[in-house]
Amino acid sequence: MNEIMLNDMQTFSKYIPAFLFILLRMTIFINLFPIIGARQLPVQFRIGLAVFIALLLTPVVKFEIAENNIPMMVVREIFIGLALGLTVRFVFLGVNMAGTFISYIMGMSIATAFNPEIGQSTQISEAYGIMAMLFFLVMDIHHDLIFVIVKSFELLPAGQLNIKPMILQVLSLCNTLFVLGLKIAAPVMVGILVTYLLSGFLYKVAPQMNIFFVIMPLNIFLGFLLIILSIPVFEYVLNLEFSDMRKEMMRLIMMAKG
Repeated sequence: MNEIMLNDMQTFSKYIPAFLFILLRMTIFINLFPIIGARQLPVQFRIGLAVFIALLLTPVVKFEIAENNIPMMVVREIFIGLALGLTVRFVFLGVNMAGTFISYIMGMSIATAFNPEIGQSTQISEAYGIMAMLFFLVMDIHHDLIFVIVKSFELLPAGQLNIKPMILQVLSLCNTLFVLGLKIAAPVMVGILVTYLLSGFLYKVAPQMNIFFVIMPLNIFLGFLLIILSIPVFEYVLNLEFSDMRKEMMRLIMMAKG
């Protein structure tokens, strides 16, 4: 009986290092994952989901550990979890930035709300964020991304990755953040910019008119109208971004593998 228990303990102890490293990568990724990793959800739920996935993967993931290289392996796992998580998170930050751009040009930047994910956020950013989450769920992207992170343990075993090729790729995500924000906000920004130009001509024709009291309510009305009319553009841009998200994550994994 003692020998059986000893063998069971030895078998179980072999899986502990693999479980801990898998749990590290999964925890970081899930905390950066939209909706599932939202701060509004209980911490117990996020940790429990990461532990559940790690328990499922531990028996099937190939894992080798070098006792003299544990700190570097931890750093690598943290980096790959951050890289894959930020690939997803930056798309939603770009949507939030688009709402901020629109709020400023409409003169509604003072209408803010507290967002647990990023702090203070404008009401228009919140509306865009909700629409982005709905598109994300309707397109079933969350299942695709969970599949990619699970697949990453097969393509990129824990602790066996090359950080250097990924650094520039992760930094380039900041460019996509600004580009996505401008793409989404462009229809509204261009429309309101035209009203500013026309108001300038109107001021030249009738300088006695108080342009400020005319242009402010007009910008708000026109801004909301353009937001509604540009929803198909918003959907098209997000469709492209969500479709490329899985490819981008797989490219990061292959770069780390190389």
